[in-house]
Amino acid sequence: MSAPKKVVLAYSGGLDTSIILKWLQTEYSCEVVTFTADLGQGEELEPARQKAELLGIKPEDIYIEDLREEFVRDFVFPMFRANAVYEGLYLLGTSIARPLISKRLIEIAEATGADAVAHGATGKGNDQVRFELSAYALNPDIKVIAPWREWDLSSRTKLIDFAEKNQIPIAKDKRGEAPFSVDANLLHTSSEGKVLEDPAVDAPDYVYQRTVNPEDAPNTPEFIEITFEKGDPVAINGEAMSPATVLTKLNELGGKHGIGRLDLVEGRFVGMKSRGIYETPGGTVLLEAHRGIEQITLDRGAAHLKDEIMPRYAELIYNGFWFSPEREMLQALIDKSQEHVSGTVRLKLYKGLARTVGRWSEHSLYSEEHVTFEDDAGAYDQKDAAGFIKLNALRLRLIAMRNRRLGS
Repeated sequence: MSAPKKVVLAYSGGLDTSIILKWLQTEYSCEVVTFTADLGQGEELEPARQKAELLGIKPEDIYIEDLREEFVRDFVFPMFRANAVYEGLYLLGTSIARPLISKRLIEIAEATGADAVAHGATGKGNDQVRFELSAYALNPDIKVIAPWREWDLSSRTKLIDFAEKNQIPIAKDKRGEAPFSVDANLLHTSSEGKVLEDPAVDAPDYVYQRTVNPEDAPNTPEFIEITFEKGDPVAINGEAMSPATVLTKLNELGGKHGIGRLDLVEGRFVGMKSRGIYETPGGTVLLEAHRGIEQITLDRGAAHLKDEIMPRYAELIYNGFWFSPEREMLQALIDKSQEHVSGTVRLKLYKGLARTVGRWSEHSLYSEEHVTFEDDAGAYDQKDAAGFIKLNALRLRLIAMRNRRLGS
């Protein structure tokens, strides 16, 4: 790869990406543009601007953007329409943030005339795949620089030495090994590494940042109502809210009741297994509510088809194929299924659990007249079931007759 002239760096303002910034400048003698996204990680982002300026980045080349609404509206909500979970448990909080970051990296590269983008993902994880597949899908000619796969800064000591030689400020708590690493956004927090690497050992309670211990959660349950329109939540307890505001409120409610903790050993796309501690309080509540409203508004055939394709859809997101044609095709099918998924769900939040206790909708397919154990006034003729059963049993009877004839 020829040396880049200008690079857009996904920049957090932390020590690692600050080292990457300086390394790009020294290794390639190139201009660097920084991009810092507010995805609801809960950190003050202005220090990232100050750090970038300190490292020689021109003010006009520093991009700090609040993407919370776009993140939830265009990435999180479409994913939740599918009820997507990876390996049966993981709500894909890290995975779904990467395509948006990549999208903005490519857009900023185009706006600034940059010929390359760079990220701080390591060569062992999934994020390098997600960033780069998204980048190439959006610009097939872009250069992608992954310093962790290129440099020889292979230890914490070497990183600190590089930072000191290049006058990169180092916070006192960054000089030692962190007990675990954290990725956060409005959907979840993900903690892994160090004290969490032995899957046989219970995670220390200090790892959890968004949820109280379910045992310490309120002893009184809380009931809430979530209103949906075409598969997306639009109001909580009758109050209309924007997408990011909905998720923020659900995080608050779920976290308060200890909802959304997950200790998972997952199969990474790159081949190894890893152990992560995830907290997705709002997402866990939202998934329960969405399934609750689908119970009365979605036809059985559509609901079962959705459940069949969901693992494939979730795997595409986990593996970094958000911008692939197959994910977009599945999304079109999923979105079609949501045309009548509108109504309200009542949930009970209590001691780590979110449970649907009521649901109603003008689009409901539920007919009390047909299912009642009382007189149905002719709405359903029970005699019709006999022919239905005989027709469905025909092939089973033929198999049984053959087996009896052959003695098998």
